[in-house]
Amino acid sequence: MTEQTSSLSAALTTRLAPGSHIHLWLKARQSGSPARLTLTLDGHSAGEANTDNAAEFAFRLLEAHKGGSAVLAYDPATTELSAAYAFHPDQVMEEGIALLSHGPANAPPADLPLYHFTPPFGWMNDPNGFGRFGGSAHLFYQHYPHSLRWNNMHWGHAVSQDVLRWRHLPIFLFPNDELSKTAEGLGGAFSGSAIAEGDGSIRVFFTEQVKDREPEEQNQWSAVSTDGVTAGPAELVLPARPEGLNLTLDFRDPYVIKGPDGRFKMLLGSRDRDGGVVLLYETDDPQAATGWRYLGILHRENRFGMTAAECPCLVPLGPPEDAETRWALIFALLTSRCPQTGRRNLTIATVGRFDGQSFSPEFEQELDFATDAYAFQGFRDGDDTIAIAWLANWTDVSKKIDFHSAMTLPRRLVLEGDALLSPPIDAVETLRSAALDAGALQRPEGLALGDGAVEILLTATQAGAAFRLEIDHPDLTLGVEQTGDGLAILYGVPGDKPAPRYLARDAAAKEIRIFLDRGSIEVFADGGRWSGTKRLKSFAPAKAARLTSGGDLLEAKAFALAL
Repeated sequence: MTEQTSSLSAALTTRLAPGSHIHLWLKARQSGSPARLTLTLDGHSAGEANTDNAAEFAFRLLEAHKGGSAVLAYDPATTELSAAYAFHPDQVMEEGIALLSHGPANAPPADLPLYHFTPPFGWMNDPNGFGRFGGSAHLFYQHYPHSLRWNNMHWGHAVSQDVLRWRHLPIFLFPNDELSKTAEGLGGAFSGSAIAEGDGSIRVFFTEQVKDREPEEQNQWSAVSTDGVTAGPAELVLPARPEGLNLTLDFRDPYVIKGPDGRFKMLLGSRDRDGGVVLLYETDDPQAATGWRYLGILHRENRFGMTAAECPCLVPLGPPEDAETRWALIFALLTSRCPQTGRRNLTIATVGRFDGQSFSPEFEQELDFATDAYAFQGFRDGDDTIAIAWLANWTDVSKKIDFHSAMTLPRRLVLEGDALLSPPIDAVETLRSAALDAGALQRPEGLALGDGAVEILLTATQAGAAFRLEIDHPDLTLGVEQTGDGLAILYGVPGDKPAPRYLARDAAAKEIRIFLDRGSIEVFADGGRWSGTKRLKSFAPAKAARLTSGGDLLEAKAFALAL
């Protein structure tokens, strides 16, 4: 990390293998005084990075051809460094990047989540391109590297085998050159998806947003990565909205899948005068690169005061080639509000049949009763359908408040009768590092929660048994309870306005799994029949948990969790 070598210079020191790459972002402190950073290897000059831009950090690449003891030096009076990391292209998929530096504006909190995915620095929102390619799971995500606030969008990138333990890879997509010159938040590489090409490459699809661009602020682009790490040049694949539908400028978040008829399909979120719509396209191109044609409106939603449909996702709940397989259509209802509970930005899952041309709904349900699982994205992973979401909600985001977030635990999507279950993937049990004394939940002092990463499993003697679990947190009111109204996450911030009611109405659960981490609580009842996710407005660890009522109707287990 940074060492102050004098009052006028700063340096990053590390050791690099021959052929290593360094990604860094620097900015001039003031116009007319260029920023400059030098690289030396074993005391010999090996390159430098420069920029005149004082409005936004400029991306630069340095290569350590010979390797050795590396020093990156700059004058902090003229040069501001946002972030720097190193990697070797031949080993990065197995080793990830080595973070060298970040600044105070983009630093993660001191109390990081301990088992949820977080970026190494900067802002994160929607998951993108979630899938398995070449045997490894890839997670791309909306990212702004230089602060903890939303701005011009990049795609961050990570890779995993078990979808729980991730290695950070180099940033994958960047805003176009013009947007990269300023930090005005005019757009960038918005959300999208990824598919596997036949040659082992990954093709990604994304929306490019440029505010006030005419005639289209948003259109759809595609790029190919042959190594799974670096994106090739992006090409425009859908330049404009379909005509004659009276759509707003909202036209984004391409989700591409292969349909049951063998053709690639693209879903896009949009809006017309009546509410949100999900648009459907298809192509005969086996590479999904060209020939996209509009088929029609796949689904319409105009309840809850919503505006645009965001981040549509359509996943099979069984073998996609089987005509009996049901599909789940999931999308976020931007600006929606539940009138009974006050919760905002709901996510609805509609289950039905999809023949490649149309979707026939059979039933629908809300996917998360606490709503802080936003922008769900899923894929078929072997015999399972799994999904992940942004562990946050736009109602928490402020242009004046720095904001750090995580991704949810990955979840399976399971059809059971007329219900879509969303339990955590089975592999979460590998996070259990030690059994805890769950009997302490019924003692006055409660169960000590250690570092704040804990799973609590409550099993009632009968479905719907009433209980109340209170969780001691230094900054919040927190708990879980079940009453005649249903299952609820109790949440409040002293001094803030009252929180919405995070309630699964009429739930009568028998088994409740509660996952606590720094910054979040996730509740899964009866195998995910009811799932609730709440981002906590503090990353301080919870201290203890106790059953203040209903303990005589419950059996309890508890586990410390760690990656």
